[in-house]
Amino acid sequence: MRIEEPVGAGLTRVWQVDEVLVDTKTEFQHLVIGKTAQGVSLFCDNERQSTDFSQLVYHEALMVPAFLLAAQVDRVLIVGSSEGVASQMAVEAGATVVDHVDIDTQAVKLCAEHLPYGYTLDELEAAEKGDGPIRVLYADGYEFIRTTEEKYDIVVVDLPDEQDDHDAQQNRLYGAEFLSMCKRLLAPGGVVAYQGGCPTLWRNGTLIKCWRRFEEVFSAPVYFGSDEHEWAFFFGTSQENEMVSRLPSSKYRPKTIDALTLQGSTVPPISLR
Repeated sequence: MRIEEPVGAGLTRVWQVDEVLVDTKTEFQHLVIGKTAQGVSLFCDNERQSTDFSQLVYHEALMVPAFLLAAQVDRVLIVGSSEGVASQMAVEAGATVVDHVDIDTQAVKLCAEHLPYGYTLDELEAAEKGDGPIRVLYADGYEFIRTTEEKYDIVVVDLPDEQDDHDAQQNRLYGAEFLSMCKRLLAPGGVVAYQGGCPTLWRNGTLIKCWRRFEEVFSAPVYFGSDEHEWAFFFGTSQENEMVSRLPSSKYRPKTIDALTLQGSTVPPISLR
């Protein structure tokens, strides 16, 4: 199988999938899991979501800055992020409650069954029962955040990229209104963490829009552009950026981020400045 992934106007990236493990249409998306040159890989609607080779770089860029920016890491909400890696990292960072909300039940279960990272089937079954710190809930993340009265130290929104050219269902979870609803759930010193988009010049339209919303909603948003991946991440906070000084005392010990990374990767590209 060959998957053509759109990476910009008039540009596609072709993935060679040597062995297809899953090829199905869930209620919400076309999902493929297969073996590529980057190991077992997850694709949703022809977009690469994660691979065994690079997923740790991606997930640490999403989670580690949040751990370091938040006043404490005890209660974490994760919307999306079907693989479960973000939930596991939150527990390793000290969280005692991790609510994982995902709209696509089938996608989460297939990831647990076939991906060599994230939840195992046994771990997912325990999380579905709420047996442990991770509690999996299959629900619309927008409605969950709109209606819940729970408070969290970190709210993570990890979704496929916002779409410019059509009304993709995830677009509802990128708007300023939804971002403000996420902010409402924060405990004092809390942080909202987002997959913000791609800083590459020919693909940065959604990145710019998302960053402007963070500037509108938060008084001190923090940018983190992964230096070894193609994605950037945004962190909504009112706190000063003290990530470098907090790194040595973090319970989570990152493998792909160090103090120099935190210094260099938090300078937004000129298109955002």
